[in-house]
Amino acid sequence: MNSKNSIINIAKQTIEMESKAIFNLSDLVNDDFADAVTLIYNSKGRVIITGIGKSAIIASKIVATLNSTGTPSIFMHAADAIHGDLGLILEDDIVICISKSGNTPEIKVLIPLIKRAKNKMIAITGNKESFLGQHADYVLNAYVEKEACPNNLAPTTSTTAQLVIGDALAVCLLELRGFSSTDFAKYHPGGALGKKLYLRVQDISSVTQKPKVSASTIIRDVIIEITEKMLGVTAVVENNKIIGIITDGDLRRMLTKVDDFSKLTAKDIMSANPKRIQADAMAIDALEVIEAFGISQLLVEENGTYAGVVHLHDLIKEGII
Repeated sequence: MNSKNSIINIAKQTIEMESKAIFNLSDLVNDDFADAVTLIYNSKGRVIITGIGKSAIIASKIVATLNSTGTPSIFMHAADAIHGDLGLILEDDIVICISKSGNTPEIKVLIPLIKRAKNKMIAITGNKESFLGQHADYVLNAYVEKEACPNNLAPTTSTTAQLVIGDALAVCLLELRGFSSTDFAKYHPGGALGKKLYLRVQDISSVTQKPKVSASTIIRDVIIEITEKMLGVTAVVENNKIIGIITDGDLRRMLTKVDDFSKLTAKDIMSANPKRIQADAMAIDALEVIEAFGISQLLVEENGTYAGVVHLHDLIKEGII
């Protein structure tokens, strides 16, 4: 039972069982789902999401997803709600209650209190005929045939279904709001994700380094410039406009072809019309160019003039990769 093959087979069976359950959810999406999305979209209040046990954990995740995509949401634990946290719910708020069975004791106590306050209630449940299903204004059906747990007890497939329903809600609302990547960046300013959305080429430190030589610069001075600036590259400029590029690789290739380079200049070994990017472009766009052409450095321009270099290592350091 503890062989590698047995473990792999169990893992595959779990994934296959849950994937089939998720696929079947698409057949359960109906007018209630569309009406619930419309209700939330038109609401002046927040979305309060509640549940008990594993459903409470799923509720927390859905809250996080909604908040990050433009729908203000708050998590309220069902057990805490009946001991004072009901004060979280304001007049215009909409309550989403998550429960597989729809008949847990805490949920049955909580529902009449929400109804008494006249807040609209959306149920995410696997049992439409449950107490929750019967009293909710809208029911989002999260029915699954069985749990992935061999005893059909541990919430596995059912919580995955709840999570997917929450994601579907969030994506529908995101689309209705016309929520853009710029909006997304406002809610995700930190970490690698935020940097991908707001970091520009001109914000990268190495851009302030501007290794440059003229077309007539002798090779010895080209090597010194590349070495001192430590970016493995130098731009070849004329009137501060880019006309070429010389990399470490260009120098190595030169040494395999000539024995005496004392009479050579930058113009003799440079690559003309090199790839470049605008200083105000997104850093993620610089990465796409670097990856597309298999290069390590990219020259930067601003208003048609040479502005510096963006290096693959800087993008790694900033967490863009």
